[in-house]
Amino acid sequence: MNRKNYPSFEVAISLGLTALFLPSCVYEKMEDAECPSGGTTLTYENFGQDFFAKYCNYCHGASVEDRQSAPPAYVFDTEAQVEKWAERIYIRAAGRNETMPPGPDDPPREERDKLAEWLVCTYGD
Repeated sequence: MNRKNYPSFEVAISLGLTALFLPSCVYEKMEDAECPSGGTTLTYENFGQDFFAKYCNYCHGASVEDRQSAPPAYVFDTEAQVEKWAERIYIRAAGRNETMPPGPDDPPREERDKLAEWLVCTYGD
């Protein structure tokens, strides 16, 4: 048999690993999500403000000295700042997107789903 007719072991392993890990690299986008037909009762005042204070602003607050490598432009202290970054926040933390915050005290799925609903209904198209 001619060896060049068969993929090398390394190529086979690479393709297998790519197939295994690729789904974890795909993000849900806010533009693909829909607000529930009845809208939402979630607001910045009754949900968003507390969510960001609890899960985000220990790195993304304007007055935080040790931002743990959070870029200086990403500040979520006010509703206007959250609106500015809503799509990025959605991709990183809402619904099944779980890359932020890093660490052991991540928001539970229910909170991430509420974040997704609030962002889509408030700032989505």
